[in-house]
Amino acid sequence: MTAYILRRMLSVVAVVWAMTVLVFCIVHLLPGSVAHMILGEFATDDAIRLLEARLGLNDPLATQYWRWFSGLLRGDFGLSLTMERPAGPIILEALGRSAILAGISIVLVATIGIALGIHSAVNKGSPSDHALTLAQYFFIAVPEFFWCILAILLFAAWLGWLPATGYTPLAEGGLLGWGRHLVLPVATLVLGLIAHVSRMVRSSMLEALDSQYVLAARAKGLAERIVLYRHALPNALLPAITVLAVDVGLLIGGIVVVETVFAYPGLGRMLVYAIDNQDLPLMMGGMIVVTCVYALANLAADILYAVLNPRIRYGGAAT
Repeated sequence: MTAYILRRMLSVVAVVWAMTVLVFCIVHLLPGSVAHMILGEFATDDAIRLLEARLGLNDPLATQYWRWFSGLLRGDFGLSLTMERPAGPIILEALGRSAILAGISIVLVATIGIALGIHSAVNKGSPSDHALTLAQYFFIAVPEFFWCILAILLFAAWLGWLPATGYTPLAEGGLLGWGRHLVLPVATLVLGLIAHVSRMVRSSMLEALDSQYVLAARAKGLAERIVLYRHALPNALLPAITVLAVDVGLLIGGIVVVETVFAYPGLGRMLVYAIDNQDLPLMMGGMIVVTCVYALANLAADILYAVLNPRIRYGGAAT
């Protein structure tokens, strides 16, 4: 188990390093000058030369990459070109706000999605199962931006129950003011993901309930609740863990849309701002942070997968 975790951690490091190379190459090896891209096509030659000297763009690419990468290792993401502030604190502040959305969302997705999936599997063929199945297909098919617009129109514009945009820190608005700004973004984030997880749990739960070990547990006279939660559920959760890890990536993509529509000052909106304003240090640092979050989420899923099912062998060794 320890050896497996170490191997997975090394693979996470390798993926993040490869992403730094890819991000650097995309930004610096595209046709045209980075200085032209930042200043625009009408920039003067003197302005371009000054910016190239300021950013060290006249140095060899290997030197530029090492300067940027070594800065990342020290926690130095560079200086934001538009804000003229260190990019690191800006990224971390935005990441903290996005982590609030993502944390609440993933907890809701896991708890509600698993509960609905279990209910559908146990009550297969019932009216509630059919209703949940239709709802799952509907919410999976409809994209986040539709729910964002619908939520703003219904709960903010027509009913006036919740704010349409913005964010209020907990210290300023109190628990109520802070929570009111989170309801709509979180709700629009979790609708499709809950349907995704519950559908997978239903499928894996039905397979577990038809397995030989569940049949043997019932033959021993165990209570149905024990059979369900002690024997069937742990095995049914294994595919759900993989789906939840994938949903973290979908959640990151959804956060970009949701934060933009609701004007929520998180990492997704910051990336959109950095791209629109050609703020390369902010954009490159934000992309690396997103990569780290996704890689760590997959690492956590792999470890939890092995913990729940120790019979699984990785690389020929029992975990």
